[in-house]
Amino acid sequence: MRRRRLTLRALLGLLAVSFAGGAGFALVTRKARQRAVPSAALQTSAVPARARRAPYVVAETILDGKLGSGWEDWGWGAHDLGGKGPPSVVFASYGGIMFHHADLNGYYGALVFRVKASEAFGDFLEVALKYQQVDEKTLPRVAVEPSMWVDVGGGWKEALVPWSLLNPTNSAVDRVVIRASKAVPDQKVLLDKVVLTKPDASGIAAPPLRATELVVDCGKPGQRINPLIYGIARATDGAGETAHRIGGNPMTRLNWELGTWNSASDWYFENTPGDGPDGVWHWLEDGVKSGAQMAMVVPTIGWVAKDGTSVGFPESKFPKQRGHDPNKPEAGDGYDAAGKPIRPGPPTQTSIAAPPELIKRWLEKLKALDAARGSRSVHMYILDNEPSLWNTTHRDVHPEPLTYDELLDRTVRYGKVIREVDPDAVIAGPAEWGWPAFFMSAKDIQAGWLLKPDRRAHSDEPMLAWYLEQLAAYEKKTGKRLLNVLDVHYYPQAADVYGQNAKTDAKTSALRLRSTRSLWDPGYTDESWINDSVRLIPRLKDWVSIYYPGTGISLGEWSFGADTHVSGGLAIAEALGRFGEQGLTSAFYWEKLAKGTPGYWAFRAYRNFDGQGGRFLDWSLAKRETPDVSLFASRDDAGSHFVLVLVNRDATFAADAHIDLSSCGAPLKQRAFVYTGGATGLTPATSGAATGTSVTQSVPPYGIAVLDVTLTPRPH
Repeated sequence: MRRRRLTLRALLGLLAVSFAGGAGFALVTRKARQRAVPSAALQTSAVPARARRAPYVVAETILDGKLGSGWEDWGWGAHDLGGKGPPSVVFASYGGIMFHHADLNGYYGALVFRVKASEAFGDFLEVALKYQQVDEKTLPRVAVEPSMWVDVGGGWKEALVPWSLLNPTNSAVDRVVIRASKAVPDQKVLLDKVVLTKPDASGIAAPPLRATELVVDCGKPGQRINPLIYGIARATDGAGETAHRIGGNPMTRLNWELGTWNSASDWYFENTPGDGPDGVWHWLEDGVKSGAQMAMVVPTIGWVAKDGTSVGFPESKFPKQRGHDPNKPEAGDGYDAAGKPIRPGPPTQTSIAAPPELIKRWLEKLKALDAARGSRSVHMYILDNEPSLWNTTHRDVHPEPLTYDELLDRTVRYGKVIREVDPDAVIAGPAEWGWPAFFMSAKDIQAGWLLKPDRRAHSDEPMLAWYLEQLAAYEKKTGKRLLNVLDVHYYPQAADVYGQNAKTDAKTSALRLRSTRSLWDPGYTDESWINDSVRLIPRLKDWVSIYYPGTGISLGEWSFGADTHVSGGLAIAEALGRFGEQGLTSAFYWEKLAKGTPGYWAFRAYRNFDGQGGRFLDWSLAKRETPDVSLFASRDDAGSHFVLVLVNRDATFAADAHIDLSSCGAPLKQRAFVYTGGATGLTPATSGAATGTSVTQSVPPYGIAVLDVTLTPRPH
């Protein structure tokens, strides 16, 4: 990891010289520690300076004798930020310094910093913000003009560069660059007190306000919320998630006895040692201790890793492959030099057979450990992972595309042993990957959507509908239910919304938020190659209602991308609210959220908005909202405690929200928490007025507000 970071740092240093970079930021309300400005025996700069300026409030400390929390030194000129004296930078040869932070989002007032330089330098600095590959049209470089300086004593000058100049569209930001704009002497320049300020410092006007009328309708039936909709695949400290999921491509071939797995096409089909023979049991034990419920993938592909070293396409057997693991040249990518897939050898190259009998033995051990502990470790068994992709992801052991019949056969054979060993088990499947796999088998997809031979051979029914129908027939015949929950995965397909290269420019951010409508809105046509009304959750509910009533619905994996950017955070807040409204059984965000990111705070809005366990409540309520502001309303069983989450999807206008509660009761007291896109997260805010039967609250652009309201219930 360190070698990779140094390479990236060097590359970004070169990019900074030409200012071919990007931008984006977040509101952070951390006060900088005040200390004496260091002195040095350098001549005073000739840069003109005003005598005084209005005080500012520090929002984010970048450098104050040392780097601030979360900031990294990515600078390219000779510099010393960790010595005994004050920090210094050599700006000769158009040198400079670059500071890096995880994505920042939100409104700031200005970039402020202090320098002490020789008179010979004159006016020599320019600054810029960067974000990924966003260009200078969005994040321009700004010359530090004489009017931006003040003299702060001891030969030090302080510059204040308004945020409105640096980031006129309020893009996301991950770097701050300070560099020479001209040739200067090869001398050290002292640099310190580099901070971002709160908005008041630069005189930025408050965002325009738009009146927003919202209604909570307690006259209509509510929807009980299953707390398992707040799941995250991997534990995220402090997010308040209710469940975890041991899943993903490697778990298809996880050997529970050895703790080994195969990385499949994700990484050169390599077996991995994992955490050893007791690794799986330790994972489950840790899950029990966490208090979160655990969902776990059970391999049904029929093969699991035999060791921690074998590879699916060894170069010694398949020479001249297109690509190889740079750290393990024997491991090839399974394609010849022309890019054609290589026919794999036998599955035993990497794996041992894993029939239902082997899985049964593992489950028996699991239940024995549960009995000894006195508590359940696995609350949901998931029948493998994305089987319609096995012929690509795991093609070294399953090169043939999945069919309708194979999917049903594996569900029955492996589901039977799960039910036998654990009669109370919640069994979920088929964990399919996305839109095409809901309607056709992998065999159909390989043959072509128009031909769809497998589907035509099965009454031309969508694969998931047929799957449910057959399992209902099995239960009717045998009296045994082998599927409790219909489990699918969902990721947006619109360009640049999801993935490692997900974009966060204004256009893509807006598209990301619109894409959440594919979860629920029948009037929304998905803006991707799908080009259809997805209405994912209602569609799955319809299939369940028709073909296998009583089956739950789970999103075993989901994400709308860019969870370190405010648009990704808002998308998560949108999705969680819709999950509650739609009555999902469970949902697991993929994969993990970094603490302090917008995605993290979106979860906190529902699970711990006040830092004291305040949460979205037990019943989701009917409501009326607007095209730009979403309202999610919840109440407790008594009907006297309400928690409302408001999501403002407008990047420009703040929402002056008026929320009508007349059908619910009269508000007695309220408190509010607002998120504007920064690491400070949800902060207490001044609540609006409560006027008999309504409450009001301002929600910033691209912001979230949580209202915690106690009221006198309306008599019924």
